[in-house]
Amino acid sequence: MPRRRDSYAVGVTEPANPAAASGRRVAAFFDLDKTIIAKSSTLAFSRPFFQEGLINRRAVLKSAYAQFVFMLAGADADQMDRMRAHITSLCTGWDIDQVNAIVEETLHDIVDPLVYKEATQLITDHQDQGHEIVVLSASGQEVVAPIAKLLGADHWSGTRMVVSEGRYTGEVDFYCSAENKAVAARELADKYDYDLGECYAYSDSVTDMPLLEAVGHPTVVNPDRGLRKEAVQRGWPSLAFEHPVSLRARIPTPSRAAVTAAGVGLSAVAAAGATWWGVRAWRRRR
Repeated sequence: MPRRRDSYAVGVTEPANPAAASGRRVAAFFDLDKTIIAKSSTLAFSRPFFQEGLINRRAVLKSAYAQFVFMLAGADADQMDRMRAHITSLCTGWDIDQVNAIVEETLHDIVDPLVYKEATQLITDHQDQGHEIVVLSASGQEVVAPIAKLLGADHWSGTRMVVSEGRYTGEVDFYCSAENKAVAARELADKYDYDLGECYAYSDSVTDMPLLEAVGHPTVVNPDRGLRKEAVQRGWPSLAFEHPVSLRARIPTPSRAAVTAAGVGLSAVAAAGATWWGVRAWRRRR
């Protein structure tokens, strides 16, 4: 089972709740990066995109540095907003067919070694209690969806990019981050009759405070500095996930069609990884 950072009980160990007794559904909302998987899904795809010519070598090196920074400190709301702006400029005009081909060859190999064993166990615990699993992430919807399916999630939501005539327009339709992640949770709750007061949420980032505050049972996982402080002040449970395992070994491999479908919009999240370092450097110069 996941190792606890403190003495608070994990939400799934509690007795049956009123929502379940009344027939309403209960969901467990999971962030993706550093909560379910051990790295940023955004940054992880920079190398295959370099190999196919969508980004240059310098961008790959910056992405590697950004991954290191991300693992140490996470990102605040200001950095996330600036990253969104850079996504639009980098992805404008990218061809979706080329992205699909890259994803078909690399998605499973990249994601497979990154999934936390503790996360899969926690997901199973919720499923055993009849809770629905929902994955919410600032990563592109087309990346979030296949990963969520592999994990056995019931629903998911991610960032949606605008596409016209097979190419990215450079616009973001919905950025699934910060308050918008809570918006996505409320929309899903309305659609599937979840009682948010009896639902659960798991995240590593202080930017997800709106999501954690929206449910009755918030838990922080591998929290960044800001979220750790909030969790202590509010008495929220805190978990440490430390053991990435092979997703392929635990969950059946998806069909070729399912993996190919993940391509549309993936370029957006890969581009974000390539620009993170530059955003931080610009911020320091200010």
